[in-house]
Amino acid sequence: MEIGMDRALITALPLILIACSADNATGQNSSGVADKPFKTSVIADFDSPWAMTFLPDGRALITEKAGEMILFDPKNGTKIPVAGIPKADSAGQGALMDVVLSPGFARDRKVYFSFSEAGPGGKGVALATGTFNQASDGTTKLDGVKTIFRATPYVDGNGHYSGRIAFSPDGKYLFFTNGERQKFDPAQDPKATLGKVLRLNLDGTPAAGNPLAAKGFHPAVWSYGHRNLLGIAFDKDGRLWEQEMGPKGGDEVNLIKPGLNYGYPKVSNGDHYDGKPIPDHSAGDGFEAPKVWWTPVISPAGLLYYSGDLFPQWKNSLFIGGLSSQSLVRVKLDGENAAKADQWDMGARIREVEQGPDGALWLLEDGGQGSQGRLLKLTPAS
Repeated sequence: MEIGMDRALITALPLILIACSADNATGQNSSGVADKPFKTSVIADFDSPWAMTFLPDGRALITEKAGEMILFDPKNGTKIPVAGIPKADSAGQGALMDVVLSPGFARDRKVYFSFSEAGPGGKGVALATGTFNQASDGTTKLDGVKTIFRATPYVDGNGHYSGRIAFSPDGKYLFFTNGERQKFDPAQDPKATLGKVLRLNLDGTPAAGNPLAAKGFHPAVWSYGHRNLLGIAFDKDGRLWEQEMGPKGGDEVNLIKPGLNYGYPKVSNGDHYDGKPIPDHSAGDGFEAPKVWWTPVISPAGLLYYSGDLFPQWKNSLFIGGLSSQSLVRVKLDGENAAKADQWDMGARIREVEQGPDGALWLLEDGGQGSQGRLLKLTPAS
């Protein structure tokens, strides 16, 4: 069974097994401290942080698992709680989750965020928005907070909410991930949003022209057959990339295309935790295979497409946080292809990866199973 966003069984695997895996690039997992091409600065400490996003002025909004949103200033360390956030159900893998600024934030001051909640039928992930407001005395809140979308159906259990948010490059659409809630079959159920990537209008309604609506699917569905989708990001050419936790093995990076079935739980490059096998992805099976996969796992969390200038050698790369692998993972992109590139041991569970205004990499430690919940800034080593 999984614990938190991770696997108790997998965390026990020696990292040396990961380093020796034929599925990993040569030396990918063996970078010691001296080999890292970046220096790591500890900026602050938080209580089990989950996600972050930078404001135009260089401050950041940071969410914490228990339900707090914090306005943080990296220049002086000031932390200001943000009022107006709905109560999150933080049992198990539940949390106040992703936080992303509206494409028109400079004009509308809107903030989008996701959280897990209890409701009719059980629990689920919800998407909400509010208007950022800081008073002259520094107090900060989100005004007019309203929930604009809820996963369907709500079910029992505390796992695989997902809840990641990304806006299309043209700013017209919002993509939202719904995990399959450890229920397996909903990922293939056309009426459920569970186990899906969704495309919504900015007001949370299903976008017109979604590819499967005419086939009887929920009108918000963009792609399906997913497990626990914990990262989603667009590249410079508008391609949508997603990463998700596989079961016992088979963590994935996928190129998301409209209307495609990514296979779970019918196929996976991992197996069920009870030992029952799942057929591997194979050519011609009718399912879209991952571009990159890991067995042994990395337990991916967060996904960043890097476009900064501070690390020019890493442009057109994806960065992923590793939970059980306690790592920062880089995947190199080449058009519609992807390949493993680097994996650095960070000595702590990494929950989130973000790009700062100057191109620095910012990491949030998970704050669970021995991690401290620190905010780290990575800059070039020389």
